[in-house]
Amino acid sequence: MQRPVSLLFGVHAHQPIGNFPEVLEDAHFRCYRPFLETLYRYPDFHFAVHFSGWLLDYLFEHYPQDMALLKTMVDRGQVELFGAGDTEPVLAVIPYRDRIGQIEAFSSKLAATLGQRPQGAWLTERVWESTVVPALANCGIRYVIVDDYHFLCTGKSTAQLNGFYTTEEDAYQLDIFPISETLRYKLPFSPANDAIAYLESLSDQHLNNDEAQHDVAIYFDDIEKFGIWPETYQWVYEKGWLEQFIQRVLASPRIKTRHYRDYHAAEKTQGVVYLPTTSYIEMNTWTLPAESAQAFDDLIKESKTAGWYEQKKAYLRGGIWKNFLSRYPESNWMHKRMLVLSARLAGLPENQRTAAMQQKLYAAQANDAYWHGLFGGLYLPHLRRAIYNHLIELEAMLDRCAPRETVTIRDFDLDGLEEIHLQNNMLQIIMKRGRYASIVEFDAYPLSHNFGDTLQRQTEHYYRNVQLDGEVSHKDGDNSESGIISAHDRVLNKHIIHTADLEPDSHPRHLFVDSLNDVLVSYQYTASDSSTIYFQSDGNRQQSIEKTLSLTDNRLCVRYSFIEKSDGVFRTEINLAMPSCDGVGGRFIYQDNILGNFGQLQQLAQLNRITLDDDTLGGCLILSTSVPVRFNAQPHFTVSQSEHGFEKIMQAVTLHLEWPVQRQAFTLTLEVQKHGRSH
Repeated sequence: MQRPVSLLFGVHAHQPIGNFPEVLEDAHFRCYRPFLETLYRYPDFHFAVHFSGWLLDYLFEHYPQDMALLKTMVDRGQVELFGAGDTEPVLAVIPYRDRIGQIEAFSSKLAATLGQRPQGAWLTERVWESTVVPALANCGIRYVIVDDYHFLCTGKSTAQLNGFYTTEEDAYQLDIFPISETLRYKLPFSPANDAIAYLESLSDQHLNNDEAQHDVAIYFDDIEKFGIWPETYQWVYEKGWLEQFIQRVLASPRIKTRHYRDYHAAEKTQGVVYLPTTSYIEMNTWTLPAESAQAFDDLIKESKTAGWYEQKKAYLRGGIWKNFLSRYPESNWMHKRMLVLSARLAGLPENQRTAAMQQKLYAAQANDAYWHGLFGGLYLPHLRRAIYNHLIELEAMLDRCAPRETVTIRDFDLDGLEEIHLQNNMLQIIMKRGRYASIVEFDAYPLSHNFGDTLQRQTEHYYRNVQLDGEVSHKDGDNSESGIISAHDRVLNKHIIHTADLEPDSHPRHLFVDSLNDVLVSYQYTASDSSTIYFQSDGNRQQSIEKTLSLTDNRLCVRYSFIEKSDGVFRTEINLAMPSCDGVGGRFIYQDNILGNFGQLQQLAQLNRITLDDDTLGGCLILSTSVPVRFNAQPHFTVSQSEHGFEKIMQAVTLHLEWPVQRQAFTLTLEVQKHGRSH
């Protein structure tokens, strides 16, 4: 008698911190609830599940009846819970002390809420670095799962991936299961009969076919494929794919569902292995710069056409997850700000550290806003805003315990240029010492908001697939006989996209980027005191300009002094991250009238004062000028990809202020107010 194939079936559920309530509600309706309700009806179908800590908290608060189903399934031995970092961080990019804290916090949460402490852990985006082994092992984690691709990169063959392997780092031991890529693409996209036939065939494969007999099938993938991805709700639930799959697994004498923990306890390791730093192969494309990503993507397509991809894909190595930090300055900036605050928190006396501080730090370590690909939320302003909300709130807490100097200078983002921090407990500006004398970050502590949180447009490798000027190309799923298409293979424009929307920015999207007669002004840092930072133009232009930036209470003042009189035109560009973006909650208010929202073009020939009011922010910015200026405002969009297609996303409202250089001095003021105060 052939030994049944052990099906180790697991799903991973996660939503980014800061996601919109309507998105969470839709995810619950189309995925989490029907998935749990379906599995609940089949107690003999054993499976593993990982809900990220934040999502688990949300579901317990808003949908306790569904969590009661999950608790029942845990109690009756149907479900194995998997651990991770509590806020779904990429463990490899946070400090060791925070890895320990995050893993332990989530394991304790699972034990308290669902009655089971995990032995296995989900690695966010399957990002593997051996440095994470000690923290996992120290927290009682005995095994993790990664892609079979990770193992192939060590020289292992698919035939050898029949069970788990053991690795070690600094004498700490951890076992690793390889997820089957074939199953990741079959479930749930191929018909249930095809998936069952494939599982049953694993026990039929023999060495003379260059395939060893397998007694285990390992699957662990995003639960969002079961209802949230395009077309999957109808396919998985309305057309009954999930129920068919479960029934046919349970009816097959050649398939047996098992828990990872039971398989791990009963079987022996396949031996020692040392995995390279990597993630899944699609991620290794996304993390590369556009030109390199295109070359890598072309190479993969060529290898598939030539028929050697499956045999040699392990030798096709793209980038690593950390490349996102070097590729996107905005990602690196958030990450290094987080590291600085983590160190400050760790440096506090233990009796001053609070659970609230720790939770703010952990929330700022959530992975989603730090990267971009088909998934990842770097391009989504509301996810970056959630990171900054927590960073700024934590910074304010730390300042109350251990006040900083009003001015500090250091290169914290490791780009070779020092940053100048000026803060007064209400506001903070951070500037680079080099070139533009522009503001990279503008924080309002009462609003927990960074007005400088925008994204510079850069070329992405997928731009060559965007349909321009209204042309629409769209790949849909097929019928129930052949399955449905994966999000990786869809091409769809959600919005009309023009060539200009894809042009990279020529300069950073900062606040107060200056130009004289359409030529960018370059400055040098000269000095600073307790309230003011001083810059001087570099002298390569005819006009010599002094630029000073100062903070007084809730006001930022930028003063320009022109040493020589001229007939030129001076312009400054101010990119402001307003939370309502082009939604109805944001508006320009001018002379007590609403001009329109931030997504609309605005032009005023003579402006002294205007208010940018934002319901989502819960406050406003009041811009005032010492003399009238020409005012232009327009939205700043970027084009990104998601599982739903190519889309335009508003990142900031861009203000251009112009005035003739006829005066020796000119002042601009940005005043921050919370709602409830007069505009």
